[in-house]
Amino acid sequence: MVPEHVEKNRAFAKEEAMTKGALQTKTRTGLVAALDIGSTKMCCLIARVHGGEGVEVVGIGHQVSKGVRAGAIVNLEAAEASIRATVEAAEQMAGDNIRHVNVNLSGGDYRSRLIAYEVALSGHEIGDGDIRRILEASARECDMPPEHDVIHTVPVGYSIDGHKGVRDPRGMFGDRLGVNLHLVSASTGAVRNLKAGVERCHLGIENMLVGPYASALSVVSADERDLGVCVIDMGGGTTTIAVFFDGELVHVESIPVGGASVTNDIARGLATPIVHAERMKTLYGSAIASPSDDHEIIKAPLIGEEENVEINQVPRSMLVGIIRPRIEETFELVRDRLGAAGFDKLAGRTVVLTGGGCQLPGVQEMAGEILQKQIRIGRPRTLPGLAEMVSGPAFATAVGLLSYAASSSQDVAGRAYRPCEESDGRWSRLGRWIKENF
Repeated sequence: MVPEHVEKNRAFAKEEAMTKGALQTKTRTGLVAALDIGSTKMCCLIARVHGGEGVEVVGIGHQVSKGVRAGAIVNLEAAEASIRATVEAAEQMAGDNIRHVNVNLSGGDYRSRLIAYEVALSGHEIGDGDIRRILEASARECDMPPEHDVIHTVPVGYSIDGHKGVRDPRGMFGDRLGVNLHLVSASTGAVRNLKAGVERCHLGIENMLVGPYASALSVVSADERDLGVCVIDMGGGTTTIAVFFDGELVHVESIPVGGASVTNDIARGLATPIVHAERMKTLYGSAIASPSDDHEIIKAPLIGEEENVEINQVPRSMLVGIIRPRIEETFELVRDRLGAAGFDKLAGRTVVLTGGGCQLPGVQEMAGEILQKQIRIGRPRTLPGLAEMVSGPAFATAVGLLSYAASSSQDVAGRAYRPCEESDGRWSRLGRWIKENF
């Protein structure tokens, strides 16, 4: 008997493969919405799509995140309240209501896998049917972890008779057609809880993207994707990684360490409330020490004491001494994960840092020192109507989701790329698969 998790992933992969190779670029109009569900903040952007003339942001909602830890929902009621407040703020500004959102998944134990597969052609012209056949066959060969749902299936390259580098094989001739397929999965529980939190707000999920891919859409250039680039999104609860090569997404990963970890370290090290620790990190924090740190004194209220009763005074060097090891650990984990996955060299010489955590002074320099690569800070591209307060690296994911939604499910390279969870759910997909095959 085939295990349930294998059956449902096969069903999804088959349905998704049926759409590959035949999708053409569409012109979209109307409202689209992006919902970034983060560990420390939630952001909703609503935009009006003007056909081929681009998008205009008409609604912005921004709230403190509750019920989310390390990118996954841990308190459904609290998360629902935060999502509802965020979306309602954006709807009020836009003067219209939305029914569907494009949402990110930042946690959930990402798994990336590249699969190579080849089929015989008998020398005829390659058509849509051949593309569907090889994608279906290669997806069936995948061996995903138990209790994981497929989030993305991406053909990262084709080959004809052993000749690699083919972007679109349709219309060409050969005896053997090969494909390299990138599958991204996440834990079923994280995916279900995210869907539940959104659907309890009476919203459907139009597209679900893994967080680092969404961020990369708004901060990475086409040349960087072609030459090889690594995007590191330093969020509040997670640090996520996306690697691009030859224009395609080839690897993703999530590490459960983020800006909130730094804040907690400060709170513990200085025995101060978390709200004050966050304030100290924002105003005085740095990942690199300076000669004046010993002479600069910072007020750190003691935890449990009434306000203004007793205030501890510490040198800034002590604060930097708490922050630096955590930032070092984060980039060392990134370096080790990339090396273990075999993408350290393939990612090229460029690393793009984005997310709220990269705005801490000294982070860029430390990243270059540990990763031994060229580092730049990635800020989302400017969109008409996008307020300055939501145009920094902390909002790269929301802007990327919006760009993806406006482009009618076409990836940045112009190739068909459909994320996994449609609002009708996996059981509907399984039902359709059964109807098609029996």
